Amino acid sequence: MLPNQRDVKSIEQLAAAFKWNLPEHYNIGVDVCDKWSHEPGRIALMHKPQAGPSVAYTFAEIRALSNRTAHLLLSDGLTRADRIAVLLPQTPETAIAHVAIYKIGAIAVPLFTLFGPEALEYRLADSGTKAVITDLAGAEKLRAIRDRLPELRIVYTIDGAFASTVDFHVGISRQSADFEPVVTGIDDPALIIYTSGTTGAPKGALHAHRVLLGHLPGVELSHDFAAQSGDCFWTPADWAWIGGLFDVLMPAWHHGLPVVSHRFAKFDPEAAFQLIDDFGIRNAFIPPTALKMMRTVGNPRARWRLDMRSIASGGESLGRELLNWGQQTFGLTINEFYGQTECNVVISSCRRIADARPGWIGRPVPGHRVAIINEAGSILPAGTPGHIAIEGPDPVMFLRYWNDEAATASKFVGNWLLTGDLGERDTKGYIRFIARDDDVITSGGYRIGPGEIEDCLLSHSAVRQAAVIGLPDPLRTEIVKAFIILHEGVHGSKALVSELQDYVRARLSGHEYPRQIEFVSSLPMTATGKIIRRELRDKGVQA
Repeated sequence: MLPNQRDVKSIEQLAAAFKWNLPEHYNIGVDVCDKWSHEPGRIALMHKPQAGPSVAYTFAEIRALSNRTAHLLLSDGLTRADRIAVLLPQTPETAIAHVAIYKIGAIAVPLFTLFGPEALEYRLADSGTKAVITDLAGAEKLRAIRDRLPELRIVYTIDGAFASTVDFHVGISRQSADFEPVVTGIDDPALIIYTSGTTGAPKGALHAHRVLLGHLPGVELSHDFAAQSGDCFWTPADWAWIGGLFDVLMPAWHHGLPVVSHRFAKFDPEAAFQLIDDFGIRNAFIPPTALKMMRTVGNPRARWRLDMRSIASGGESLGRELLNWGQQTFGLTINEFYGQTECNVVISSCRRIADARPGWIGRPVPGHRVAIINEAGSILPAGTPGHIAIEGPDPVMFLRYWNDEAATASKFVGNWLLTGDLGERDTKGYIRFIARDDDVITSGGYRIGPGEIEDCLLSHSAVRQAAVIGLPDPLRTEIVKAFIILHEGVHGSKALVSELQDYVRARLSGHEYPRQIEFVSSLPMTATGKIIRRELRDKGVQA
């Protein structure tokens, strides 16, 4: 946990004074819920359902409901170290289920509701999940694959029951609200979060209870020294993603702060602004894809009350255009952070103690050692591109990949965890993300990262979204190709292709402009909002 901002003048001062203070025994469920439940009026969650009035839950209510859930799970034969999946959107039951699973010492497996039967079957089979907490829509997906999941014994549904499912709310209503959580060690397993699968089959990153404590410095720094009086958190990111669950929900509850929840059937930028206004949201984690969509909304400051204190973003690099828009729209600098499922929020910017540098993520968060290394594990000097790596042991670092020792071993060079991303460091310690290792474009002897070109294209008045890849070329090794979604009312043409090419050539360089441009209506994305460039490359090669 970081000190209050009033006591800190620089990141160097913060890093020099920082020291991890990790207890021997620690349980996420107790930390984020029970320790606040003695204050009967302290609000934990404000939930806006799809229809009807909003509902508020206190920490005392979350404690009682999670205790009832813990009893229900145990009464059905589930026990410590069993894997229990949560296949739900942002609902109160999602949060309650997580707290209960941690309290009984079981292992939570968050799953996206957008997953189809094949994706669910892979994750449930690989993890050996014994129970799933879901809704009727999720149960319908499971029904088609359940006979191929011999370890899956029970399915709970939160909106009624059918066939072989158990009504979650009926079940917990019969249980006691008093429960003694199991004692868990700091390194005991708590959850398995599957990687998004942008590079090969998804892998289950197994995290210990300490993962929440490991997140805190980065979350606090990226939110300009949260927690502060009046803070109220929200994210459009699904709680099945580490970014939604451990960048927002769990850290906010660790600090006893309220969280706003709402399920967007499809992200609506105008509805997002309205939600911020309606609930007086002060702090948000908004992924770059959502920010880009919000950027298309006209005149938001005149239409909504946007009294925000901090916005953090991560998942893909931000550029100058989005940072400038954030300043104009919210009157603040969006703080950028960096991490991944296996080791999250280890680099961050913080406008309170350092100026934002467009194109540079920030500096290592106190408590984490991040460096640019080569293939042999040697630290590279400033200005030299290489692999972004994090030194272990580290409290936020995963324990291992579930059922995959070989993949775990290949993730490390000595004590350095390889992120799979390329970057460079400057003389002041700022780190710049260049690209995924397999996203770098090699053209005419130059190594080109797609992010800078995408940011340049986004600054053009015709462009709504852009994704850039490299395509094989016999002369240049690769050429740059851009897939572009245009603003409504703008039509693609040969003249616009030439205009965009000249636009990038004039602002970046002659070797970076897209030699091919394709106008599209959508871009392939992971459930976490990251562009799947592998699919675009496949599409480009086949064209």
